[in-house]
Amino acid sequence: MPSPPEVECETQHASLAVPDVEAAVAFYTDKLGFRPGFTWGTPPTLAGVHLGNEQLFLEKGTPTPGGTSVYFVVGNADELFAFQRESGVELVQAPGDRDYGLRDYRVRDLHGYQLGFGHHLFNTGPPVEIERVEVAVRLEKRLAALLQDLATYKRMSLTSLLEETLLHTLDGVGPHTKTDLRHIETLKKNHGIDYDSHASYRFLEREPR
Repeated sequence: MPSPPEVECETQHASLAVPDVEAAVAFYTDKLGFRPGFTWGTPPTLAGVHLGNEQLFLEKGTPTPGGTSVYFVVGNADELFAFQRESGVELVQAPGDRDYGLRDYRVRDLHGYQLGFGHHLFNTGPPVEIERVEVAVRLEKRLAALLQDLATYKRMSLTSLLEETLLHTLDGVGPHTKTDLRHIETLKKNHGIDYDSHASYRFLEREPR
């Protein structure tokens, strides 16, 4: 028996059978927060809708929700849930932190398919015992305000946020998801931060007014 080839596969597309493709696309885009992708056929017999970089196919056929569910890992499940709740989507399981390392929830679409949405939790695993010390830190005023708002957004203390950022920086990686980064851009505008990451080398502290 021949050996299977080495296969590279970075993308997979789930496909759900629906009786009315146009109605399904409308529900997924208007109620669930997906973006329209493509439609094929007149009237459509196949369509694609996007959530982030992932695409879900909606194909004309007889729905079989009993044995089918789809799960999406997103940047911030709570924000998506708030939108879907306001849109009147049927809730199956409320958002919660799960022991498998995700905060997620589940809803049902207009044909009975169960859809799960969650984001990663990074506080799973055994506790790491530490001792904290006081460090005298002075920060640029607008940056300090942004960090406090970001800590609130990420449901962290300011201390934990700074530790997370420093540890990730020392490993050469960033701690923030794409959703976090979009929110940070909003916070920069809100706090009037008009300098880039290299500006710290040129900071000149003025006397307080």
